Amino acid sequence: MTTKTTHTLLRAEGFSCPSCVNKIEKRVGRLEGVDDVKVHFATARIEVDHDESQASVDDIVAAVAKAGYKATPSAF
Repeated sequence: MTTKTTHTLLRAEGFSCPSCVNKIEKRVGRLEGVDDVKVHFATARIEVDHDESQASVDDIVAAVAKAGYKATPSAF
């Protein structure tokens, strides 16, 4: 069985410090099906490689919210 990895880009709001990056990466990284999380502090972007059947975009947005930040899907 092969898993299809989806690459999702999110725009984040509300981070003000580099330690926020670690908080988001930890929270999202704990989700089942997430392979990789990269938070770009300077551009307020979150890149996530995940198996959509296990971790949907909504799940990722919810995980970012639990970390205390707002994220929305982005086309770029």
